[in-house]
This record gives sequence, structure tokens and C-alpha cells, in this order.
Amino acid sequence: MSRSKRDSELGIDILEGGIPNTECHSRSLRAPALQINPPQELCTDQFNLIEPQIDDNGIHAWPFDVSCPVDVRLLSGDGRHHVRKNRHSYCEVLYLCSGSLNCLIEDRILSLEEGDLAVLGSAVYHTIECQNSAVTIAVLYFEPDLIRCDGGSDSAEYLAPFLLQDSRFPHIVPAKSGVPRRVFDMMLRIHSELPAHSSRSRLALTTYLKVLLMMLVNHYATHPSTKDLIYRQQEALNRLQPLFHFIGRNCGHVVHVGDAARICGLSESYFMTFFRQVTGLSFVEYFKRYRIGRAQALLANTDDSMASISQEMGFCDQSHFGAVFRNAVGLTPLTYRRKFRKADSVSRGQFLQSQPGVRNWIPTANSPMARSGMLR
Repeated sequence: MSRSKRDSELGIDILEGGIPNTECHSRSLRAPALQINPPQELCTDQFNLIEPQIDDNGIHAWPFDVSCPVDVRLLSGDGRHHVRKNRHSYCEVLYLCSGSLNCLIEDRILSLEEGDLAVLGSAVYHTIECQNSAVTIAVLYFEPDLIRCDGGSDSAEYLAPFLLQDSRFPHIVPAKSGVPRRVFDMMLRIHSELPAHSSRSRLALTTYLKVLLMMLVNHYATHPSTKDLIYRQQEALNRLQPLFHFIGRNCGHVVHVGDAARICGLSESYFMTFFRQVTGLSFVEYFKRYRIGRAQALLANTDDSMASISQEMGFCDQSHFGAVFRNAVGLTPLTYRRKFRKADSVSRGQFLQSQPGVRNWIPTANSPMARSGMLR
């Protein structure tokens, strides 16, 4: 499918120099920035939304749907109030729709122009400040556990750009690279699946998210300042692959740290440090979340009993499984299953009609919004 046709279906029109773009350009040529200026009533003020959610330690907690911790929001800022520097457990991807701003990351000040993208992990204190005008930003928030706990052994590869953010990491992806445009496209597709209350929409959402993450992985794998880091991360992941495969086949059995270290051919003490550096989690925490992720898939997609699932995932009894599951997911296993089954019983058409679709906040070229000059 051509880019212009795909964008039309999403209600998006790309403009270059004020002329609608109807051609599909080569990635090696120029990739236009997506210029949109949605009405303010479709935006939420960034300061009023985020500032109250930051605690005294500068930690921000986003109110995710615990069953599917991902969200896409359209935010605005006018430069009169600035959100405090904060950090968070989730990952963040920010697309600048209109205006210009500074992204303050630790002691660095990085500038963003219209169409640029910012990639922010969980380890850095940061905030954004408008420069001389109002801004509109589209933001993707997601908990890395959504990728870590999907049952795959390659989760750390998807998350590499977020795990490798040192003091020299190039957080800003410029519009001219073409990557922000394609990432924003996936953000819109993710938005169209929210809230993901059915197993089908959750599958679509995680698929779109993985495509988005692969765009970032590919970008940073060829970026001069991160190419070596990505290569070393891949080498480290290769060393852990035998363990990931072993966990996939034996997640219903107890796997001690010592066993995991031997599978990787490492001493136990070095393994614990190495595993955390590569995945961002201790091995014990990773293994627990992996089991819960597999249990979520079984609850949503099979009719297996609670007792059978708890036994298959290696829990000593059903009550222990229920307690661990609720602590990790925020719902009991039965409530989690009912939530997805209820949504699956609704037809896809009815389900989408009740959701805030992409077309509600991304105008087409022929819409009254575009003709009035809101879409530039």
C-alpha cells in the first residue's frame, strides 16, 4: 500500500511547502515532516495533567490501564508553566506536532523542531520547555513489561534504545531522517486500538508497538554515536539466548539464579550484574514477570482452568498464583479473563464506534479544519 493511501485511510495528509504530498518518496531522498495543528479542545494541557502526578522525589506515575499499560495522548503547552524534571518507570516517545521546544535531560538542553522525535527511557530526569510559542505534542507512554512479558525471548532487543541511554545518547531523532514520520504513523495506529480491552485489540496494539520499536532499533543501529553500543548490546543478548530459550521451554519449573548462570557459562555473581545490565531487571524479577505474561496470554486466549494455568506456570497452588498475578497486573486472574472475554463478545464495529478514533484529532486535507488553516 502506498504511503499516501495509507495516510488517507488514517485521516492524515502530508504537506510539503503548502502543497499536498501525493507521491511516495524514497527513504534516501527527503522525508517530509508531518505538519498538523489540531484544535486546542482536542488537547490536554501538559502542565495541568502531568505536574500533579509527580511526587516529592520527582517520580512520575502514569495512570495506565493495568491490563494493557500503553497510552497515546495529545498534549499542549504555552510556555507559561513548566513541568518539573521527573523520571518514570515507563518509556516515552514524543513527537512534536507544532511549535518548538527544548528537552532538558539531566544537564543537557536539546532542541526540538516541528516533526522531530524524542526518545526517553526510565533512567533520566527530564522535562520539556516551550521556546517562543505554543506547542502541540503527541506522546506515547508504555511500560516495558508490555514487551518483556509477552512470552517472547527477544524483548530486550526491542527495548535496546531505551536501555542504552547514557550521557551521550542522541535522544532527538530529526524529522529529516524520516523516522519520526513513520513512528508517528504507528502512534496513530496504537491510538486507534485504545482502550485495548479485547485480546484482538491487545494483539494489534502490541504488534504496532513492536513495529514502532523496530524503527527505533534500526535507526540507532546505524547512528554513528550508538552503533557500537547497539552492537555490544546484541552481543550480550546473544550470550543470554540459551537462557531465554530454556525459560521458554521450562517456565513451569523452578529456575534458580545458579542454574541460569551455568546455562550462560558465567559465575553467579557476574551473571546477576550482567543480566540486569542487559535486560534492566534482575533475573528473579524477569522470570516472575515472564511467567505472569504467559499466564495472561493463556487467560485471554484459552479456556484452561485457573488451576491448570497456575500449575503450568509453576505456582505451588492456585491461591498463590492469584496473589502474585493480582500484585503484578492489578486484577485477579478471573477478572482479567472476564474483562477480555466481555470485550471479545462485542463485534469489532460496535467496539470501534465507542472509541475516540484517530480521525477525531488528525484532520484530513478536505475537512473544515484543514480549510480553515488548522492543518498547515
